Amino acid sequence: MSADVTLSLPERRRLRLPAMPASIAAASLWILLMVAVALCAHWLQPYTITQMDLSARLQPPVLFGGAWAHPLGTDQLGRDVLSRLIVSIRVSLTLAFCATLLGVAFGALMGLAAAHFRGPVEQVVLVLIDVQAALPFIILALSALAFFGNSWTLLVFLLAFYGWERHARVVRGLAMAANGQGYMMAVRQLGAGPGRLYARHLLPNIAATLVVSATLAFPEVILAASGLSFLGLGIQPPNTSLGNMVGYGRSYLSTAPWVLLAPAVVIVLTTLSISLLGDWLRDQLDTSGR
Repeated sequence: MSADVTLSLPERRRLRLPAMPASIAAASLWILLMVAVALCAHWLQPYTITQMDLSARLQPPVLFGGAWAHPLGTDQLGRDVLSRLIVSIRVSLTLAFCATLLGVAFGALMGLAAAHFRGPVEQVVLVLIDVQAALPFIILALSALAFFGNSWTLLVFLLAFYGWERHARVVRGLAMAANGQGYMMAVRQLGAGPGRLYARHLLPNIAATLVVSATLAFPEVILAASGLSFLGLGIQPPNTSLGNMVGYGRSYLSTAPWVLLAPAVVIVLTTLSISLLGDWLRDQLDTSGR
């Protein structure tokens, strides 16, 4: 007669959850910090982003002998760099989140359409995927923004269009593999329509993979948005973004490097943290080598 071995809840959690490396823990903390800053930006910013003080222009940060009134210094118009950085984090993360969410939704829809209808529909989707993968995003963005003008909505759709094809490939492959499995065939035999079949049974099973795909695409969307703002095609004044701050600070790299370095460091650390977390999540969900 075997002994009845019971495990406490913390012990069961230790068995189920893998140990998180220190780098992933640090990346997660940084991401949580950026999210908290974005959510509380209105209360955290010490000044408004348009408040100018020409008598205090290009003041250095506190660590370089500046005053505590402007911990990260001021820019060429005497505006507080910390305040603009906080608002830029909120604007850039909101823009990247909306674009990534829209891109995942559109890519998943196209992937499901290709897996369900097959034939000509699948061929059209595959051609669109190949065209999107081969089309330079900067040229497309330049053309669209020059023709339609700059707006928040257009910028979100452009950034969503930037990476939808990778999500479509993932969803198409997973949907085709799932269609041959027993549970999908059983549900189909019971008379479930395509909407119920995919929404209630397929998407919950591939949601984790979609989350990882979105996590890996999110930093690229941030960089793409920052690149457009750097070129003057993204967020327009008087609003601000991380790429916008880098673009305006490049003229003062030799005289006031803090204007550029503060947003540049945030971009690097944020994209690196999200990439590390996405890679770690992908490794944890990949059971092929276990």
